[in-house]
Amino acid sequence: MATMKELELESTMGGQGREQARDIPVIDLSDFENRREEITHALWQAATEVGFFQLANHGIPIAELHQAFDLSQAFFSLPESEKRKFALQKGQNVGWEFKSQVRPSTHTPDQKESFQVTLSRMQGYWPDQLVLPEFQRVMLDFEYKAWALGMQVLSCFATRIGFDKEFFTRAHDRSSPEYQSTLRLIHYLPVNEEIAKDPTLWRAGAHTDFDCLTMVFQREGQGGLQVCPGNDADANGEGPAWTSVAAHDDLITCNIGDMLMRWSDDKLKSTLHRVRMPAPEDATKPRFSTVFFCQANRDQIVQGPEHKYEPITAADYLQQRIEANYGKKQGQKIAASL
Repeated sequence: MATMKELELESTMGGQGREQARDIPVIDLSDFENRREEITHALWQAATEVGFFQLANHGIPIAELHQAFDLSQAFFSLPESEKRKFALQKGQNVGWEFKSQVRPSTHTPDQKESFQVTLSRMQGYWPDQLVLPEFQRVMLDFEYKAWALGMQVLSCFATRIGFDKEFFTRAHDRSSPEYQSTLRLIHYLPVNEEIAKDPTLWRAGAHTDFDCLTMVFQREGQGGLQVCPGNDADANGEGPAWTSVAAHDDLITCNIGDMLMRWSDDKLKSTLHRVRMPAPEDATKPRFSTVFFCQANRDQIVQGPEHKYEPITAADYLQQRIEANYGKKQGQKIAASL
C-alpha cells in the first residue's frame, strides 16, 4: 500500500526558498466541445508536468467577476461586529474567519481573512439584503458558474484517468446534502512595512490543497501567488524553487489537489503554492482573490482505476490528509471545522 509521504511534504516547505522563472501553461477553452480532445491533451500535459495552469476564454464574464469582487470587498469592509455574526463554526466550512489558518510549513497565522460559501450549510450565514444588497444572489450565481466550469475541466481528466466524462460531475453533486465544494472569498490584509519584512509571516504559507481541483480568480495587478512544481521542491539540494504567477482578470489559475492525485493513482500531482507578503512599498495595499474548491461529496468513494490505494470516502480521506500534516490529535480538531 502506498504511503502518505507525498502528502507530508507541506510540513517541510517553510522558508523563503529561491525564485525561478518558468512558463505557466495557458489553456484556451473556446469552442470546448469541438476541441475537447485537444483541450484534454493540453490539460493533461499541464497537470502532469507542472501541476498549475491558467484557463483562458473560460466563459465566465469579466463583468460578473468584477461584481463578485466588489461585493467581496464590501463584505470585508463591514465592521468586525457585523462579520462576527457569520463566524466560522466547528463542523461547518461556512462563514467568516480572521487569521485562523496556521500552516505546518510556517507555524504562523496566514495574514488574511476569508468568507466560505458551502451550499449545503449556508442557512443563517447570508448577510442581510439591507446590509449587503445582492450579495447572496451574486455569490450563488458565481458559485454555480465556477462549479460548472470545474466540472467541465474535470470531465477531461476523468476520461484520461479511465472514467466516463460525467464521473466527477456525479461526485460533486450540488443537490446532495453531502456536497462540500466551497467558494472562498479572501482578503489578504494590508500590513505595515516592518511586518512585511518579517520572514516568518506569509499571506498564505506553502501548502497543497486537499481537494480535486482549485480555481483561483485574481484581480488585475494584485500579485503574490507563487508555485513550486514537485520536481523543483528540492532540486539538487538547493531548496524549493518558486515561480510567481501574474494576476490577470481574464485568466483563472488552477491547480491539482491531493484528492485528484489519489483518484488518478498519482498520475496527476498536487502542487505546492503560497502567497508571499507584499514588497515593503506595497505593504499598505490589500489583495483580494476568490477561490473555488472542487471537493468531492463527503460520501463519495475515492479510488483510482488501478487500485493503487484502498477505497476511502472523501470525508475519511480529508481526515487522513489533515492528520498527515498536523498529527492525529490536532488533525481531528481541524477536520471538525471542515
